[in-house]
Amino acid sequence: MLHVFVGKSVVINVQTRMTRILASNPVVIETLATTPSQVVVEGKAAGTSSLILWDESGHSQMLDVIVDVDVSGLRTAIEHAFPREQVSVESDGGRVVLSGSVSDPRIIDELTKMAGLYSSQIVNALTVVEFHERQVLLEVKFAEIDRSRIDQLGVNIMSVGALNTIGSISTQQFGPPVGGVGATGGSAGGGGISGTGTAKGAFSLPDILSIFLFRPDLNLGATIKDLQTKSVLQILAEPNLLALSGQKASFLAGGEFPFPVVQGGQNIGVVTIQFRPFGVRLDFTGTIGKDDVIRLHVAPEVSALDFTNSITIAGFVVPALSTRRAETEIELKDGQAFGIAGLLDHRAQVQMNKIPGIADIPVLGQLFRSKSVNRSNTELLVLVSPHIVDPIRVAAPTPPLPKGPVPFLEVPKFDKNLPGGKNPRGASGPPAPK
Repeated sequence: MLHVFVGKSVVINVQTRMTRILASNPVVIETLATTPSQVVVEGKAAGTSSLILWDESGHSQMLDVIVDVDVSGLRTAIEHAFPREQVSVESDGGRVVLSGSVSDPRIIDELTKMAGLYSSQIVNALTVVEFHERQVLLEVKFAEIDRSRIDQLGVNIMSVGALNTIGSISTQQFGPPVGGVGATGGSAGGGGISGTGTAKGAFSLPDILSIFLFRPDLNLGATIKDLQTKSVLQILAEPNLLALSGQKASFLAGGEFPFPVVQGGQNIGVVTIQFRPFGVRLDFTGTIGKDDVIRLHVAPEVSALDFTNSITIAGFVVPALSTRRAETEIELKDGQAFGIAGLLDHRAQVQMNKIPGIADIPVLGQLFRSKSVNRSNTELLVLVSPHIVDPIRVAAPTPPLPKGPVPFLEVPKFDKNLPGGKNPRGASGPPAPK
């Protein structure tokens, strides 16, 4: 049996010299003898034919020739037009056979039109099966690296009865020592101050990292505080978002605040309320391409209410939004990760406290002043890792069963290690020490 495509040729070589060639259906095939032992068969139309060859001795040889439609071009066109459909194309004589499954009935009509260009006889064996898109799982971590630093320097001066007066003097930058004292002068002893009467006083400092000085003869004390505070990293949110390929997903951890809007036109002067979101927000769209390459459009945002730059509209105090936002589009493979950093927020706040008059004296006035400098330097870090999942076609692993409570003390082992003790099975432990 010999298979030939329409418009293609096949060369037949024989062992003996041929004297005559006959084609039973010359409409389907055409023959041409190039040499006495070689014949070229060309397919002209789809169908079947018989080819008979005679040699010099009079013996004959018959071949069945089937001419099929060449559907290689149709397969290529279908793969480019519908890459996600499971379609098989075969040729059977003059017929084109379409088989497989598609996700939409309209695709069957399109495939039938495409196959009609190759043959008028089309066998449609396509079935419609609901198509499930693979999904993109996005693992995101919002971290805020806080490089804030607070420097505090101040002196609290306290009098506990100098010159028969009762009271204390403080710059109030931080709390003074707290305690009770006698009504008259006294002497210091131990951890407190004892008066001449029966009353006794004991001091407690608001911060253990302070320096406390006291002169019992003058009943005058001072607390010196010079501290520096630093902050570290903080995880703001760790959302995991799952969305179909090509579909948008959003995440918001925060809230919404009312925002008054003054209307115009016929309703001029009327105030309506709209709500604006703030907090940790993420919008992303993941598309799965060829070779499982994930194209991501990611827009992370972190915002907070800022009342220092607020405005007043029709009696409503509307805060501003302190926002750090980024937006990018990248391509990653399954399991790869990328980070967005450099979203900085620099702020500095200085607070001064002093006693008027005496604090303005050169050199000596430093003892009656206190200063607090708050340098805020935060950086937002966003880590993103996409994964391709198919929960419909791939069975999810069986979740582990819940475990019972684990006892804090294993009785058999504990009893066995006791001197002279026995475990529940009756085995004796090591002998008791003598």
